[in-house]
Amino acid sequence: MLIFKLAILKLFLILNLVFINISFADSHNIYETLEIIKNDLKTLERAVYSGSIEVKSSTNDSSVSNLDQNSEDVLTRHLLKLSEVEDQFRELTNKFEEINFKLDKLSTRVSKIQADNQIRFQDIENNISSGNTSSSENQLSSKPKIDEQKVLPGSSQPQDLGTISYKDTETNETSQQIQSVDTTASIVTETFQSEEKILPQDLNPVEQYEFATSFLKVGDYSTAERAFREFVLSNPDHELAGSAQYWYAETFRIRQLYTDAASAYLEGYQKYPKGKKAPINLLKLGVSMVQIGEKDQGCKMINGVELQYPNANQSVIQKAKYESKKFECIKQDS
Repeated sequence: MLIFKLAILKLFLILNLVFINISFADSHNIYETLEIIKNDLKTLERAVYSGSIEVKSSTNDSSVSNLDQNSEDVLTRHLLKLSEVEDQFRELTNKFEEINFKLDKLSTRVSKIQADNQIRFQDIENNISSGNTSSSENQLSSKPKIDEQKVLPGSSQPQDLGTISYKDTETNETSQQIQSVDTTASIVTETFQSEEKILPQDLNPVEQYEFATSFLKVGDYSTAERAFREFVLSNPDHELAGSAQYWYAETFRIRQLYTDAASAYLEGYQKYPKGKKAPINLLKLGVSMVQIGEKDQGCKMINGVELQYPNANQSVIQKAKYESKKFECIKQDS
């Protein structure tokens, strides 16, 4: 309705200007008159589209409100459709990522199979090529000599899987050959050499502890492992030894070496049961035990944190309760 009214207003202005300019046609050029009308129309259009002209009509308030209501309904429907399209696109994206992940795993398996088959084919080709040479004749001529010898079980030539050679059953010997190890005297023993010390020897134990902690802060867990282990061995009775033992175990847990972490936590629990890190050390020991498959023992340690250390930090006790529920230790104990 607003556009229709503007069009009528425009037409009315054009007619007025034309009639006025026709009365003065003798003194003015028609072309100039048309240019003026054109410029006025452009001015009017700019004013209308820029919103500088306000059209007020009390009779059309109901129609304008209806138009606004219809526009809101259309906008709402479009927003709902857009939301549905976004949900469908998100679902398709998830499916695409899942398919892509499966394809990557399948590609890795196929590559491994191809590499394995290639090695097997090369072995077969090598065996065939070696069998076609003149050495095969020598092997055939030497077979009677091998047949005449008595071969002990397990010392015959390689056979196909599932087959038994007569050479493995016919023997009069009472001792068996061992091809893998001739004698224990051939075993070479290596002397253990201690690694180079990491902790500066001119620092006191507190400074050495801080020095070892600095490797944790930068993420160098392998060096931190050596530094904390060296601190515990050098200062076993220091008040920070229990904390150093705990961080030593943490270097394994962070790297997901749960078996080594469990051993280190257990050593800390046995040697420093009253240290500052003793409650959290026992909790981490129980979690590590569950992670390596010892759920019964791990749950007992997790549930025993509050019993053995009732005055421990509340965050540790709450963490123990959370881990107990997470691993279903309460149901298991009941």
